[in-house]
Formats: sequence, structure tokens, C-alpha cells
Amino acid sequence: MLSIAKLTLDLEPVLHGVDRMPVIGWEIESDNRNVKQVSYWLQIAQNEYFNALIFDSGKVNSEISNNVDIGEIALLPSMRYFVRVQVQDNHGETSEWSQAATFITGLLNAGWQAEFISAETPADKNSSATTSLRKSFVIDNAGNIAFAVLHVSALGLYEFYLNGEKVGNDELTPGWTSYHHHLLYQTYDLTGLLQSGENVMGAILGAGWFKGDMGFTRHRNYYGDQTALICQLEILYNDGTKKSIHSDQNWKGESSPIIFSEIYDGEIYDARKEMSGWNNKNYPATSWRPVNIVDYDKKTLTAQGSCKVRQRELLTAKEIIMTPQGERVIDFGQNLSGWVEFRVSGRAGDKVILRHFEVFDAAGNVYLDNLRSAKQRVEYTLKGDSEEIYHPHFTWQGFRYVKIEEYPGEVALDNFTAIVLHSAMEQTGHFSCSNQDLNQLHHNILWGLKGNFVDVPTDCPQRDERLGWTGDAQIFCRTASYLMQTRNFFAKWLTDLRCDQTPEGGVPHVIPDILDGHCENDRLLSGGGTHSASAWADAAVINPWTMYLMYGDTRVLENQYDSMKGWIDFMQAHAENNLWRYRLQFGDWVALDAKEGSYFGATPDDLTCTAYYAWSTLLFAKAAKVLNRRADHERYLALHHAIVRRFQDEFFTPTGRLAARTQTAHILALYFNLVPDAFRQRTTDTLVELLEEQGGHLVTGFVGTPYFCHALSQNGRAKEAWELLLKDDFPSWLYQVKAGATTIWEHWDGIKPDGSMWSADMNSFNHYAYGAVGEWLYRVVDGIETDEEHPGFKHAIIQPLIGGGVSWVKACYHSVYGEICVQWRVIAENVQEKTVRLDVTIPPNATATISLLAAESVSETDGADFIHSVGGFAADVGSGRYQITYVLRQ
Repeated sequence: MLSIAKLTLDLEPVLHGVDRMPVIGWEIESDNRNVKQVSYWLQIAQNEYFNALIFDSGKVNSEISNNVDIGEIALLPSMRYFVRVQVQDNHGETSEWSQAATFITGLLNAGWQAEFISAETPADKNSSATTSLRKSFVIDNAGNIAFAVLHVSALGLYEFYLNGEKVGNDELTPGWTSYHHHLLYQTYDLTGLLQSGENVMGAILGAGWFKGDMGFTRHRNYYGDQTALICQLEILYNDGTKKSIHSDQNWKGESSPIIFSEIYDGEIYDARKEMSGWNNKNYPATSWRPVNIVDYDKKTLTAQGSCKVRQRELLTAKEIIMTPQGERVIDFGQNLSGWVEFRVSGRAGDKVILRHFEVFDAAGNVYLDNLRSAKQRVEYTLKGDSEEIYHPHFTWQGFRYVKIEEYPGEVALDNFTAIVLHSAMEQTGHFSCSNQDLNQLHHNILWGLKGNFVDVPTDCPQRDERLGWTGDAQIFCRTASYLMQTRNFFAKWLTDLRCDQTPEGGVPHVIPDILDGHCENDRLLSGGGTHSASAWADAAVINPWTMYLMYGDTRVLENQYDSMKGWIDFMQAHAENNLWRYRLQFGDWVALDAKEGSYFGATPDDLTCTAYYAWSTLLFAKAAKVLNRRADHERYLALHHAIVRRFQDEFFTPTGRLAARTQTAHILALYFNLVPDAFRQRTTDTLVELLEEQGGHLVTGFVGTPYFCHALSQNGRAKEAWELLLKDDFPSWLYQVKAGATTIWEHWDGIKPDGSMWSADMNSFNHYAYGAVGEWLYRVVDGIETDEEHPGFKHAIIQPLIGGGVSWVKACYHSVYGEICVQWRVIAENVQEKTVRLDVTIPPNATATISLLAAESVSETDGADFIHSVGGFAADVGSGRYQITYVLRQ
């Protein structure tokens, strides 16, 4: 039976707030094999009955079922729309109409009648206190309201209330963007929540990223010196009449019980200052002060339909620990980003004080040094009339442990809950195998993503930094996109990258960029500059291309095209005879082959820079081809060839020796296809020699590590790749696992074997960069790879790599077409050969090539037509489930 399993808009089932028609996609279910869609029929309507169509495609003969762009259609502002689809397949079956997906439009061209309003003045620019805002208004005949929608944003962070209840379930809104160019607003459906008679809108505003104390330089007021709210409630009545209620000078403001709130330092809340009912009707706000109108460019406001920060999981407290120094500590068992919510009873004036941290020191005591100047402190003063429940509002912490400095009464585990915060993304990747250490490594990689994808891809969630370092986001992007649906997360962040690029095309080290103009006292950045480091700035090209590979998404490519081109042109403008290097370079950051006391690895910057220059230029040429920019494709492909030739002339001797004898130099040359064909074997052999010289250990940093296993497995050294992955002594991925890590560390030796720390100044224990090996688990170990000629896994390449003494692996990736699952199991083994059973599931309207590396024979094909191929057997298959048994030579 043919049916539609899932209909999506910009890969989401629901969008609340869009400025343009989203792309449409759907997943098909069928009991048949080799299912292909032959036609679809799309409809868009203003009601769920589809009797008020605004778009009707009719029958469209097409196999396309994702990223369907119907072009611009006439959408009304502040309106809900319904989308459905029906499909026909190559077996002659026709589905029923799908369940409807819905979206609500933003203000579109209607514009903002609202003003930015503030209860602060410029004199409050150094204040970390929050303020409350409220407005009372009257609704006649609420029962006749057909639709009510709220659009809201802030300069700072906000929580919005209607009639005493928090609106929506988003946190840390409106998020962090390049505010002067790109300020997001959120949209909420309030239909059914308005009452006849008096209603009250209220909001609490905090400093947040907008005017708060941010960055390792600890400046503030990066974007402005006053918090402000903008909101517009649009009401549509059944008779077609409309009413708008918005922020203006008629609102009132007051101080809030949150007397201090900063992202790094935490929150101070005095419950004795609560104003009961302040955000509800019948509250006497006579003492509240008038608000100020803040002049701010409303053209920067953009609707955010999805991927807002939310409470995603709840973790119970595991254990109360008493340290050797007599400190009470709660262990939640997992390093995370979020809040502690607690329940407490006591007298008015009693306090709860919590300090959040990641690890204990060698003596088993609370370790706070790696937080640097960040306090990660929460202080709550009780009002004392009954049991009280609290969690922070405009801050979050990175922690596994909480030190209880004050707490009235008995500290009971069930009074404390950790609330995990991160951007709302669907988990798409699942991995498990017979090796429990690898399972824990995968767990750590996933939780590294959760801990650092809090609206922007941060480097760490605990210390006084939490910045969107481009290099970290670049190397982890492919892994992240196996683990979760990151399309909308990265589309947002890449918009800010585009906004913050220099006029010449340079790309800042962090996005949003708060380093420019604030690093005069930083020993590296004051002289080296705050933009355009190789591998970091290349996020401008690599991340959009990854979105295309993983989701078949051309819209992100289109949005970022000028940004991508600008970065390539910047490198070309600063290259000399196609060798590229520019000011401050991070190189193979924190590689272990660095000089004592240095963060910079031994691989020369000009080699690293030119390698990435070649790679990004190639990817951009490919992007130009995808978007049918033929002249750009030809121009930049020719440039790529010229850069490769220059790289080879500069860094390879006539006999094939790579001049820089480092692991990373050889990894980049191999993975970026910069090695002359005649020298590939020698380059691979030298990489293995360099590995053996370190006892089989890596000494790579941020640049070399992500590609190490790929460089080996792609060049006939699968055994060494497996051995590298499975090392469990220092330095290795599994060393961290053996040390009890629950996330990925910033340094291979963040905690040394003797329990001492690498360093206090830069030693995060939740730093996802080295978790980039996760893509090797999915792409190579389990063998789920996309075909760039048919992206988004329209055609998958299934090519698992059996080895490492691992007896079975199962991974599933939920692609835009549906679930791709691959499971392999060694069912018999002797000295010469292994017998492997391979189970593969390919979703409808997709195909795959199943490649059996090093297979000697195939004993069970399950209908797949295997033929000899380079290195084994291969078969092209359609959708369905396949169970294959084959013999693998050892």
C-alpha cells in the first residue's frame, strides 16, 4: 500500500512564521520494492478542508519529492496555510491525500506598526537586571475570533506572557544573530487564548547577547545599551474584520525579581520582589513607569519558522557527593547545557546558591578554574510562603556537577532536575555496535552537539566564551548533519556569516562577530586580526555545500552563493602565484606536534592555507554548476586546477616527498586530492610511517583530525584506520571514553593520566570539534554515503567497512526520503575469511549502490544483481529491504 508518511516544509512538519514560501518535501511508505514516484499533486489552502485553495499543481509527472519549490505565490500576512500531497508510483498505486502540514506567515509586506519599547534608559547600559513590561487591552466577542497570531522579538532576551501564561515553549528568544543586519522574530498562534473583556500582554526582558557581558574580552553593549520589546498581535474575526494590538508608548514597565542575569555568570532571583499577577488582568499597575521608544531599524526583522531553543530533555540527579574538602555536589551523570530546576521550602530570605562545573580535580574536589571568569552561579532568595520551584530564565550553564553552596533544609536528589537546552532539531542518526567504547564515543559526540548547538554552534558552553567559532562548525558540520536535521540551524547561522563578512569577502573567526574592534588587548588577535583564517573562514563554502550533499538543498546554496564567491575571491586577491596565506592563521590548532607551550601545530600555514584554498574553490565550482552558473563553474574549476598544480610544485619534491613531514600535511594532501597520482602510494605510506612513529597515535589538531581515518581508509589502509579509531591510551578518542567522559574534550589530554589538567585557560570538557570522527562512523564504518550527483541520499552508496574486531554494527540515518538502515554482522570467521550478513533498508523513491568491499563471493543476494567491481562486488538496488550474505577475505 502506498502512503505519505511525512510531509515537510523546509524539512519541518510545522512552521510558525515564514517570510517566503517554504520548499516542500514528503516521505513515501510502501510495502513494495523498487518504488519510484511517477507523479505528485500538491495543494495549498487556507483551511484544513482544502475548499479554499490558493495553489493547485494538478498532476505533475515528476520523480521529485523533496525541495519542491513552487515559486512565489500570493500569501497573506499573519495567516495559517495547509499543504497536502498525493502521489502515484511506478506500481500503479495512488496514495490517499497526506496529512496536512501547516505554516503561518509572518508580517510579509504588511510591515510593523509596533515600536521597540523599553523600561530602561541609556543610563542602564551596565545593568544586568531584567525588566517587566505589560499592557492591558479589551477584546469584544472573543468567540468570534477566527485566528489570532502574535509576532514578537526583542533587543535582548524575552519571555512573553498572555493572561498570566507563558506564550510558546521557546527559550532564549529571539536568539543570537548579527542583530544590526538580521534580527529574528517569533510567531505564535494565540487562537482560543484571548478572552472577552480585559486581556493582558506581558514580557520580561534580559540583557542576553544584545547588551550583556560577552566574549573572553568581557565587553558589553556590543549591539546596543537598552533592552527593548517589539510585538504585534494580529486578530482576524469570522466576519473578515481585523484588529491589531502592538507595542507602543502606552505600555508600562517595572523592575523584575531577576535582579541579575548574564549568560556567563548566571542569574540572581529574589522571590520576595515578585509581583503576584503582574502579567494578568485586574493587576493595579499604577506605580509602573512609562516606557521609552527605542529607535531601531525594523528592516532587520526576519521571521523564524523553526529551530528555536527549547527544553529538550530532563535528567534526574544521580548522586550526592561529598568532596574531600567537604563540599556537597550533585552529579547528573552527563555533561550538558541547560539549567537546574529545583524545589525548595524555607523561610523568607533563605537562599539557594548553586555553582555549575564539569569535572573534579585530581584530589576529587570541585574544579572551577577552566571556567575562567565565568561564574556559572545561580542564587535564589526564597519568599517563604510555600514550596517554591525555580529555574533560570536568560542564562544557561554547561555542567555535569552542581556544587550546593547554600540550600535550606535537606538536600534530596528528587528536588533537583537538569533541563537540557538546545536548538530544536530532529535526531536523524542512530549508531550502535558490539564495541561498547565506540557506543560511548558516539554518545559523547551526540551530547557534544546537544551541548553546543544552543542557537549558534558554540565552541563550548561553560566558560567565558561560547562563541560561534567558524572552524569548529566547519569540521563538525557533516557529523552534525548525520546526527540531527541541521538544515535550518545552519541556514540561520550562515545568514549571519554572510552579514558579518567584510566588504572584501573576509570571514570573521566567530559568527556572530563580536571580536572585531574588541581585541586590542588579546595577544593573538590584536596583531593578527579577527577574520580570514584558513579552515575557519572556509565554513563559508564547506557548510553550504554540506547542506546540499545531506539534504539536496539548493536554497541554502543560492542564499550563500555571493558569500561563498566572496570568500574565494578574497583568498585569490591575497594569494601570491596561487599560494595563499593571510595574517593570523590558527593552522592545525592545538595539535600535539606543536612546540612546547604553543597552540599552533607543526604543519606550515602556507600548506594548510593553500590546501583549503584548493578545496573550497573546488566545492564552489561544483556549487556554481549545481546552480547553473556556467561561467563561474568554468572559471573557478580552472582556478582550482591552477591551485592544485601550484600546491604540488611547492610542497612535493620531484621524487614525491611531501616537504612537510607531519601527519596533518599528508592527511590534507590525500583527502583534498592534492597528491599527484604517481605519488599517492608514497604519500599514504609516509602517513602510515608517521603514525607508526607515534606508536599508532595521532598527534593532529583541529585541521588534521577530522580527515585522518578517511585519508587512511580511502587509500587502502583500512586496518590502520580502525586501529587508530580504537586506540584507548593517550592520545586517542577512546582515552577520553576510558577517563569517564560523557562529551568530547577540547584537548586530547584535557585530563592527563595522572589526573592533572592540561591547562586552566582553555580546557573545555564539552567541545565537539574532535567529534568530527562521527561522520567516519556513519559514512565508512556503516557505509551510509550520499552521492553528490544525486544529493540528499536520493541515491545512496552503501559501502560498509568491516574490521576492527567489531562483530556487528547497526546505524540508521533518517534522510529526507526516509530511513536508511545498514546493519552488518560477522556470522562466521577463520584465519582466511569472514562471512558477513548485511541488512540494508532503502526508502521509497530512492535508490542505492551496495558495494561489498574485499568480497570474494556473494552467497545470498536477496534479488540484488551483484557484479564484480573494483575491490569486490556491487549491485544497484531500488527501495526495500535486502539481506545479503557474503564472504570477505581477511
